[in-house]
Amino acid sequence: MRLQESAEMYLETIYVLSIKTGNVRSIDVAEHMGYSKPSVSRAVSLLKKGGYLTMAKDGVLTLTDEGVKTAKSVFERHNVLTTFLKKLGVSDETAAQDACKIEHVISNETIEAIKTFTQK
Repeated sequence: MRLQESAEMYLETIYVLSIKTGNVRSIDVAEHMGYSKPSVSRAVSLLKKGGYLTMAKDGVLTLTDEGVKTAKSVFERHNVLTTFLKKLGVSDETAAQDACKIEHVISNETIEAIKTFTQK
């Protein structure tokens, strides 16, 4: 089942924050994404129900194996697209912003072709 863009964004954010800081809580996600705590709490609840993450009693969020798999995929698409756009001459900031929008709708076939192209 394909996740909605917002769910992918939450998973990617939790993944990136966990790499940077280790422990991630909902408040960290809210601050990083600029969302309200209630919005993040709702998303976390849905992602827990979907089996993408768990939350410890102390509030620490941990991605499940499926959550890590999905987050890594989104993160990789983001990086591939950012690199590709920068190679086209797009500024770093715009490339990152546009990659964030494109990463959720691009097909696996196209992302693989772009990956191959940028590695040449």
